[in-house]
Amino acid sequence: MKLAFALLWLIRLLPMPVIARLGDLLGLLAYLLAGERRRVGLINLCLCFPEWSEAKRRRVLRHHFGMMMRLLLEYGIVWWSSPERLRRLVRVKNLHYLTELRDRGEDVILFYPHFTGFELCALRLNLEVPLVSVYSHQKNPALDRQIYRGRNRFNRAFIVSRQEGLRPIVKAMRAEHSPFLYLPDQDFGPRDSLFVDFFGVKAATVPGLSRISKLARAKVVPAIARRVGSTLELELYPAWDNFPTDDAEADTRRMNAFLEARILETPEQYFWLHKRFKTRPQGEARFY
Repeated sequence: MKLAFALLWLIRLLPMPVIARLGDLLGLLAYLLAGERRRVGLINLCLCFPEWSEAKRRRVLRHHFGMMMRLLLEYGIVWWSSPERLRRLVRVKNLHYLTELRDRGEDVILFYPHFTGFELCALRLNLEVPLVSVYSHQKNPALDRQIYRGRNRFNRAFIVSRQEGLRPIVKAMRAEHSPFLYLPDQDFGPRDSLFVDFFGVKAATVPGLSRISKLARAKVVPAIARRVGSTLELELYPAWDNFPTDDAEADTRRMNAFLEARILETPEQYFWLHKRFKTRPQGEARFY
C-alpha cells in the first residue's frame, strides 16, 4: 500500500492532460483484463439501454473504464494537491443555488450521484462550504486512514459512519447549516429499499433522500460531477419544489428520473461497474 501511495503522490505532479491520457490507457488495459467487471458493466448497459447496439454498449463501457482509472489516479490530487490547484481543475457552476439557501438559514441535502469525478469535485466544493458526509470503512486499515484523512483535509467536513444512523447527520447539518452530501443511487440490499424503476428496470433503491429531507426539513439540491476534457465541472441545480411529498416511492422515482436524464448527457461517466440490479424482487431471476 505504501508503494501505491508513493505512486499516486508522484502522479499528482503530472499535468492533468497527461494524467487523463494515462488513465485512458490503463482503462483500456483494465477493460481487457477485468472480465468480471466488464461482464457486470455490459449487463447494466444492456438492461438500461436495450435499444443500443452491442457495439455502442461496448464502446461506452471501454470509455467508462478509462474514466474509472482517471478517478483512481486522481486520488493523489485529492489527498495532497493544493487548494489553488483544485480551484484550477474544478469549475463550480451555479453555486448560488446552495449558498442562497444557506444564507437564509435553510438546511440542504446535496443529491450527489456516483459519477466518476465525484471525489475531486466534492473536495473542491468543500473549499466553499462545510460538508456532512457518510463514510463506509475500508477493509485495509492504511487505505481507510488515508481516505478518511483526505476527505477531511481542510477540517471542514463532518464524516459520519454508515453504521451511526440519521441522528448525527441531522445534528451536523443543523450545527452550521452544513450541506449533507448524499449518494443514495446504489444497491444497498433489500433492507429499507423500495423497488423503483431505473431506466425501466426495477432497482432496489433507498428512499433516504425523501425521508432525510422530511426529517431534517431540508431542501434537496442536485449536484453533478462531470469531466470536461481533462478538467472537471461541478454543476448545481435549483432546489426541488414540492419535495418531499407523503409518497416516498414517488419521491424516489423522481430522484431516479432526474438521474436518468443526467446519465443520458454523459453515459460513459456513470458508475456502470456496480451491480446496480443485484437485489431482485422475490421470485425474480438474478441478472449477474
